[in-house]
Amino acid sequence: MAVGRAVRGTASAQVALLAQVALLVGVLAGCSEDSTEKSSASAGGSATASAEGSEAAVESGGSVGAAGSACELPVTFDTAEKWQPEGIETEAPGGGSGSDEDDLAAELAEGLLHQGPFTAACEIDAKPAGNIGFIRVWTGEAGAKEGDAEALLKEFVAAEGGTSKAKYSAFSSDSDVSGTEVEYLYTSEALDETKKERAFIAVTPDGPVVVHLGGLDTQEHEEMLPAYELARRTLRMP
Repeated sequence: MAVGRAVRGTASAQVALLAQVALLVGVLAGCSEDSTEKSSASAGGSATASAEGSEAAVESGGSVGAAGSACELPVTFDTAEKWQPEGIETEAPGGGSGSDEDDLAAELAEGLLHQGPFTAACEIDAKPAGNIGFIRVWTGEAGAKEGDAEALLKEFVAAEGGTSKAKYSAFSSDSDVSGTEVEYLYTSEALDETKKERAFIAVTPDGPVVVHLGGLDTQEHEEMLPAYELARRTLRMP
């Protein structure tokens, strides 16, 4: 979901601003869904997820990255069937009023749209496929070398905060695009919960690209893995 611009001025506009900030948090934090939704999408459907969801997830439903696709990126890869990609607008809310509301919205946007040297570029929503979570794509500035991949991925993980037990390894896609992958644990202080996360990075002439899989919790993460693995396997240069 694209991040819109802030609304300013009147009391009603301030209400709209707060609603927009809440939407921004929900879009990029991926944890706004309540336990009831999780129960219906995950616990209630867990019996069929392994039998149907995992197998269906490896089927390609399209691709992102190329010109004219939902997200134009330095790389392309296949998206799992029913997963919904959408580009992320990185212009922070604001625009010159200097109000407290603008400052707050801009600060929140900055924290959510950037992680280390990377900027959010695309998210692929798993909810249409029955899971709660996203594959998110982050891009960096051009100039990095292929040998910088692991160091850049470490910066990305460190910038998330609350991470531990990171394990890094090399990977190569079916199209011989190589890079570095990481599996790690993320602990949320707010939720007092630890969950698995994964990401891989490839360095391109247009800059490094990180593809990240989180999830509401470890169960959701594991159920979404086939879609992440499809992206990694089909990674290619445009």
